[in-house]
Amino acid sequence: MTATSGSAAPAPPWWALRARAHARLRRWWHDRLPLSDTLTLTQRNVYILPTRAGWMLASTLGVLLIASINYQLNLGYLLTFLLAGSAAAGMVVCHNTLRGLTLHLLPPQPLFAGTLAVLHVKLVNTRRTPRHALGVALLDTDHWSWADVPAQGEAAVQVAFKPARRGLHAVPTLTAETRFPLGTFRVWTVWRPAAQVLVYPAPEALPPALPPGEPRSGTGLAAGARASGEFDGVRGYQRGDPMKLIVWKKFAKSGELVSRDTVHMQRQELWLDFARAGTLDAEARLSRLAAWVLLADEQGLDYGLRLPGAEIKPSSGPAQRLRCLEALARA
Repeated sequence: MTATSGSAAPAPPWWALRARAHARLRRWWHDRLPLSDTLTLTQRNVYILPTRAGWMLASTLGVLLIASINYQLNLGYLLTFLLAGSAAAGMVVCHNTLRGLTLHLLPPQPLFAGTLAVLHVKLVNTRRTPRHALGVALLDTDHWSWADVPAQGEAAVQVAFKPARRGLHAVPTLTAETRFPLGTFRVWTVWRPAAQVLVYPAPEALPPALPPGEPRSGTGLAAGARASGEFDGVRGYQRGDPMKLIVWKKFAKSGELVSRDTVHMQRQELWLDFARAGTLDAEARLSRLAAWVLLADEQGLDYGLRLPGAEIKPSSGPAQRLRCLEALARA
């Protein structure tokens, strides 16, 4: 019988254990914050600590006080207590600058994967005095957006982040802070919005032409329509064509007048089918379908979408485009 032997893994250093405990405690705290798109700052959710400059000022005041006591310097006492009083007044002003402010997150707009999601935050001040140097950022980042809020007025700031992939994403935790007026104290809050961001698949950069139309059931056409690079439901403009049949989006883009072929449209349907999107992996097929949705919408065509377990009937217009992109994002 052979005995197995192995060296035990070394214990992590104390600073790694401390960082791990700090991260766990912080996550526990953040998980207990309520989810809300509107946050009014009060004594219960505003925090304050001295900054590095504040600690330096406190050390300087301590040295001045000791020197004044040792040498009985009246001017030293005056300077020490004057600076200490100013710092205390600055602490109150700094806390009042953030306390009483209302943060409101506007509904985030859907976007395509790979682009930045921009969050619009409205700062509402009901006080009769202005608030200065208010910053908003994603938690644990240094990309601050600063604003001054007028008395009984509003201001808007934008912060951005890049979602990792398509799908429905929660808005990251935000933070707001101020160090006004002296910079000796930092007053901040932590905010967990309830809103979510819908991320569509990134459209394929150079997608192939739209697939050929499929015959409608009962028309008796052969299944193999030609793949001409243009969906078969359009043809060149002919004198006398009604204005409503002209594809104006294509005319604005290329200057070419084309009309919808009503006879052909009655016999054919454009289906964007996941199973017929090429021999690609699932994400690449979704990207191709997203590009086809945009292309068909740009040409003003009726189109439907087939996904595993879901089907959207042919239609056109902004509502159809939105339905298809949402289905692709959630697939």
